Amino acid sequence: MGSATCAAVSADPELELVARVGHTDELRTFADAHCDVVVDFTTADASRVTLPWLAMHGVHAVVGTTGLTAADVDSLRATFGNGPAHCLIVPNFAISAVLMMRFAEIAAPYFDTAEIIEYHHDRKIDAPSGTAVSTAERMAAARGDAAWAVDPTEREVLPGARGGVGGGVAGVHVHSVRMRGMVAHQDVILGAAGQSLTIRQDSYDRESFMPGVLLACKRIADHPGLTLGLDTYLGI
Repeated sequence: MGSATCAAVSADPELELVARVGHTDELRTFADAHCDVVVDFTTADASRVTLPWLAMHGVHAVVGTTGLTAADVDSLRATFGNGPAHCLIVPNFAISAVLMMRFAEIAAPYFDTAEIIEYHHDRKIDAPSGTAVSTAERMAAARGDAAWAVDPTEREVLPGARGGVGGGVAGVHVHSVRMRGMVAHQDVILGAAGQSLTIRQDSYDRESFMPGVLLACKRIADHPGLTLGLDTYLGI
């Protein structure tokens, strides 16, 4: 993702690539290069070091790192506050994925049951994906006080067969597939009596994320504090 982002920024006539940094001990490079915006595709541990440093030095942060916790987000919200540096955290930069999450959110109140299946390449180290968790949380929030139908399963022959479920995924069963040949894909399946709806999103190449990354770089200066997701930037 880092290499793809550098290539996309270099190719965009409205942006200028001024620095590439691979380790947190090289952060001074951002200041020396007079960066306006830094795109962070690293690990949660690295981001916990990088992002406060960027806030302190007045550099905007576009974050695609997964694995950040709710506590991390709360901390970053306070860190960036209304200061000169702004922060955007995005679970998925593909415009199709942003729309998929929005469509699932709209549909959620009209169905009794819902499950998510997310598919990723075999080098992804966390499960479920940030996109799946964000989708589930948004669907649950859209339902308000209306609970999902009770899962009828009384016995799992294989533990975990019904996927992950709990507060972290807002009561929606989430199934994670890690497989060679995949990039990033997700099905949201909703059901009610006599009908079902499947919302499918596929990213076949890392190029699918670049329009969202470039949009974020260009618009982050107009969105103070911390923003979650590209929805606001897209006006949806």
